[in-house]
Amino acid sequence: MYLKHFIAQHYRNLYQCDINFDSNVNIFIGQNAQGKTNLLEAIYFLALTRSHRTNNDKDLIAFKQEYANISGRVYKSQLDLSLRVLITKKGKKAWINRIEQAKLSKYVGQLNAILFSPEDLELIKGAPALRRRFMDQEFGQIDAEYLYFAGKYKQVLQQKNNYLKQLARGRTKDTVFLEVLSDQLAGVAAEIIVRRFKFLRYLDKYAKEAYKHISSSGELLQVTYRPSVSDITSHDSLEEVYRKLRVSFQKNQTNEITKGTTLSGPHRDDIEFELDNKDAHLYGSQGQQRTIALSIKLAEIQLVHHLTDEYPLLLLDDVMSELDHNRQNALLNYIHGKTQTFITTTDLAGISWEIIKKPKIFRIKSGKIYLEEGKLNGR
Repeated sequence: MYLKHFIAQHYRNLYQCDINFDSNVNIFIGQNAQGKTNLLEAIYFLALTRSHRTNNDKDLIAFKQEYANISGRVYKSQLDLSLRVLITKKGKKAWINRIEQAKLSKYVGQLNAILFSPEDLELIKGAPALRRRFMDQEFGQIDAEYLYFAGKYKQVLQQKNNYLKQLARGRTKDTVFLEVLSDQLAGVAAEIIVRRFKFLRYLDKYAKEAYKHISSSGELLQVTYRPSVSDITSHDSLEEVYRKLRVSFQKNQTNEITKGTTLSGPHRDDIEFELDNKDAHLYGSQGQQRTIALSIKLAEIQLVHHLTDEYPLLLLDDVMSELDHNRQNALLNYIHGKTQTFITTTDLAGISWEIIKKPKIFRIKSGKIYLEEGKLNGR
């Protein structure tokens, strides 16, 4: 899978961008605030119809403009796809081969992209919310059903929490409707949890391999899903997960009413990373935590390939300078010949480029993108 041609109009500071990419490696050089991250964000948005930086799509539309338009030509499995996403202040629409998609969930998955930014180095030591967002974003783009259930879960969770607040404030005393909402939530939550266990089993396998490749320490990495309902296990069937969630909701009902919020479920779950059975969040060095974060991203590449038989795009946003020489070499060796890669950097110095054969190099300045040879590639 690779993105051959890309257009961005009125997307942040990318006013009019029209680029032909190399199918292997594309490097973008520019100082901060010139548009490097905006470009990778736009490519990521073309794949997932969402940004990794904001939940408000209006932020993506250039100042004083009414819309942002991004489109691309994608080659995969001997197919030639035309993708387009239009962002307006009223919402967004998506097209595949000029056919508008009734639901965005039907569009997501046509182009797979893995983004690695400096913020992802916080995946290990950061808050659980970062890891939950990671699961929803990454698993959602490779499984349409996961994407559907994740969206449905948010809707029902909001309904239940709103009703819990009404009960907490004494505006109603009817707990029968609360039980109906809890039952609906348990059903959707079970679908999410079962899929998270499945995907994280694969991710654990590939992350182990990647960590061995990158690290010379011989330590064993283990990635484990930790549901907030502690007696749920990876061996439970969908029905068993549903039953245990219902028991948890019933057990905590009084406490949930008092606090006005749902206390267990996928929105409270977490991922645990261990090195030789020690919690990497608590005991891992900064170097170990960065190696784990990098291993997880590389494992994602293998996960997407395993499930789709296609390698995803890899977007590396200013992370090369965050890695030492050995990790740079390990990263570039690992991805070499596998995936179309987009790398942003402020400077080519200090980075192990010798592994990359004939990359296509661009410069970015004030949202305009030029080929290094001098040819204007964006207006």
